[in-house]
Amino acid sequence: AVATVDVHGFVTPHERGEVAILVRLLEYIESVPLMFVENLEEFEWNSPTPNNYIDELVNAKLQQLQYLPAETCSDDEFLRRVSLDLLGILPTIEETTTFLADTGERKRERLVDALLQRGEYAKFWSLKWGDLLRMTSKLVGDEGVYKYHRWVEQSLHENMPYDQFAKELLTGAGSTLANPPANFYRTSTDMNECVETISQVFLGARLQCAKCHNHPFERWTQDNYYGLGAFFNRVRRRKTDRPGEMFVYTSLSGDVTQPRTGQVMAPWLPQVGSIESAGDTDRRIAFADWLVNPDNPYFARIEANRIWSQLFARGIVDPIDDFRDSNPPSNAALLDALAKDFVESGYDRKHLLRVILNSRTYQASFQTTDFNQEDTKYFSHQEPRLLGAEQLLDAINRTLALEQKLGSLPAGTLATQLPAPDVVKVDFLKVFGQPERSTVCACERADDSNLGMAIELFNGPMIHGKLRDANNRFRKAVAGGKPVEEVIREIYLAAVCRPPSEIELKAATEHCRKNPDPVVGVEDVCWALFNTDEFLFQH
Repeated sequence: AVATVDVHGFVTPHERGEVAILVRLLEYIESVPLMFVENLEEFEWNSPTPNNYIDELVNAKLQQLQYLPAETCSDDEFLRRVSLDLLGILPTIEETTTFLADTGERKRERLVDALLQRGEYAKFWSLKWGDLLRMTSKLVGDEGVYKYHRWVEQSLHENMPYDQFAKELLTGAGSTLANPPANFYRTSTDMNECVETISQVFLGARLQCAKCHNHPFERWTQDNYYGLGAFFNRVRRRKTDRPGEMFVYTSLSGDVTQPRTGQVMAPWLPQVGSIESAGDTDRRIAFADWLVNPDNPYFARIEANRIWSQLFARGIVDPIDDFRDSNPPSNAALLDALAKDFVESGYDRKHLLRVILNSRTYQASFQTTDFNQEDTKYFSHQEPRLLGAEQLLDAINRTLALEQKLGSLPAGTLATQLPAPDVVKVDFLKVFGQPERSTVCACERADDSNLGMAIELFNGPMIHGKLRDANNRFRKAVAGGKPVEEVIREIYLAAVCRPPSEIELKAATEHCRKNPDPVVGVEDVCWALFNTDEFLFQH
């Protein structure tokens, strides 16, 4: 869309933006980044005052390309947005009214700090890591999946430094029940899966192609693939007498042979080359030490980009686990600054979240103008994104003040706190894109709407049953004699974190008056609200 290139290598621009032109000869590859800018009539730079370095770097790129940053979002939008992003759930009516009534200084900063300390934060972000680690009872075992999930949750709750988190996973050994990180090698069942999982999760590189041939769009070669494999080829797995337990250990022997050349491969590291390793050492330790070294150009950038992508509609590099020359970051200076900050903070994920959440860029409105409506990659405004399957189910229950029964899990367990998708089968979650966790690719979680979702929202049995539940919020309120207007206000506060506008309130109350039974009218109002973009989308 931005530019095309002809057989002679001549690049023709079509609109403002950036492209990466690949130049290849045999196994050699170079990427040439080009930016095309144009002066727009009536464009005049204007932006909210930057809160931190993120805003300065985003604004510099926007000004260069002549996009205007959006205004800052309203308090109710921010509260709903940050609660869903950090905790996965909607705020309560009391939390909403308290925040909206707060006139003190820096209240958004105080809110961010408070949310990061809540237990739901670790539980929700464990769901995200559960996807990446392919955490299922089928792969990890019925008992093991709970222990593995609890370890991830505890590490997030304690704010374990990300480098320590990665090292414990990559060097895990022993009983998978006694030492849950060892389950990493239970889901990665052989050398090939280890290489492909580790490279995608921790290096942001999709190396599947390099297993059979040199990567067609990247510098990774087949030698590189099997050189990385030499670090993990000696990992062994053995079942024990205890049900559901596996013992992970490393052998002192076992070499990797490059299938095309027949060459025995020494352990190989990007930008380092082949390394020598003593025969009696665990080669994984050398890899993990290299990975978490502050000078590593991959490790911090990949996690910084992943965290960023959880708070926006896309990553700075997108797809988020596909770093390559032909897929450059939309704002390289921004990604470098985030990675540098992340390293200097001691790989503190909460610190990085706090910096991003307090930026004007994160707090930008989703409302666009003539000077940013075409922007989809430079973060001039927030782009609405569909709630995740688990978020949506919890949001419906939260709005109706109902609890979801999830199999044999403890009462009060939320969908966003499930240890694995196969622990409890909920058809609603499958319809809305809950992944099977069969791959480590972030793309496995569906984020596009489809016909099945529309049918489920319009007349699906789950929502129908919840709206008819005598214990839901509006039925109990009406039965208790609460005025219909007040009930409608509560539903809006619970669902979209704002009171209804005068027009909305008038239309809703008039509809309820037309019905002999006002609770039936309120049920219609609530059903209609569940089907609005404002409820279904993070914005």
